[in-house]
Amino acid sequence: MISQFFVLSQRGDNIVFRDYRGEVQKGSAEIFFRKVKFWEDGGLLEAPPVFNVDGVNYFHVKVVGLLFVATTRVNTSPSFVLELLQRIARVIKDYLGILNEDSLRKNFVLVYELLDEVIDFGYVQTTSTELLKSYVFNEPLVIDAARLPPLGPAAIFTQGTKRMPGIAVTKSVVATEPGGRKREEIFVDIIEKISITFSSSGYILTSEIDGTIQMKSYLSGNPEIRLALNDDLSIGRSQGSAFGYRSSSGSGTVILDDCNFHESVRLDSFDIDRTLSLVPPDGEFPVMNYRLTQEFSPPFRINALIEEAGSLKAEVILKVSAEFPSSVTANTIKVQMPLPKCTSRVSFELEPGAVGQTTDFKEANKRLEWSLRKVTFLVIFQAFFFLHVILQTNFKV
Repeated sequence: MISQFFVLSQRGDNIVFRDYRGEVQKGSAEIFFRKVKFWEDGGLLEAPPVFNVDGVNYFHVKVVGLLFVATTRVNTSPSFVLELLQRIARVIKDYLGILNEDSLRKNFVLVYELLDEVIDFGYVQTTSTELLKSYVFNEPLVIDAARLPPLGPAAIFTQGTKRMPGIAVTKSVVATEPGGRKREEIFVDIIEKISITFSSSGYILTSEIDGTIQMKSYLSGNPEIRLALNDDLSIGRSQGSAFGYRSSSGSGTVILDDCNFHESVRLDSFDIDRTLSLVPPDGEFPVMNYRLTQEFSPPFRINALIEEAGSLKAEVILKVSAEFPSSVTANTIKVQMPLPKCTSRVSFELEPGAVGQTTDFKEANKRLEWSLRKVTFLVIFQAFFFLHVILQTNFKV
């Protein structure tokens, strides 16, 4: 169980606050924000998702720049509370369509009604968007999607000048179309996080993809749908499958190390024709999560050259090269590099004619940030961006 739930903006403003049990002091939101903003404990640069202050356990996750926080004085499973916060954020987004500070403030009545149904006296009742429809009756005030900021790092790649349809991101599952109509739609997105370790010479040492197939449903009547995956997909590098049965295509070209599915997915025919059967619940949910360590071509390669330029100075040359077709554009690229703790001053030198690139030295956590707003590569393997960095230190590096 939890004692309090609240949502804070990046400035620390209290947008939503709900006290379920009265066991934690009223100023917990301010205590939490001050602790997170000025975190100095254990050598960590940022506050961990779970920490304790004066006998109060604080759990938090950051979603689209908002801090979703829960407090309790009892010994509660951290993974349970963190998952609860993620699901609450997802439910609120399903109902509001857009999850940001403006939508929360304009729909605070609906948000509080949702929180009262999701949690009762600190105990979780349900986080199902579909079940909550029977108990929540307020209509959302739709926020104009045209006022939203441009797509962020989640939409890093675009094909030419076209972008992914944004309607699924900004549409509420309970709001109806003008005139009382309801459009029967379902949206499927594949979101992947790539983690790669390069050697000093630019060769790949380790590579991994963590992916999810995300679905958002606006279908009425709960129809059954079938989602077909690659026929040459196989699970596990050995003959044993991640589900306890043997894979029928162990030599497939796409090999997943492991994966898991949403509770609504049925795997009756998955081993035969690689199709998933499910009755999609209302709202947004992950159909499938997977992990892949099979060799693949990375979208970027990064090379770093570090040289001592004196007893108190070091020079770093960063080179980012693209390995995707010239028809693809990369947006909002950000390169971050940790620097020695003794670094006192940093000077930058971009390549001649660089446009839309910014550099910054985060002195608080000793980190270099290099941002590239929009990158289009005309020739593969021959288009590079260079950044020359000079570090001034108090001690010899």
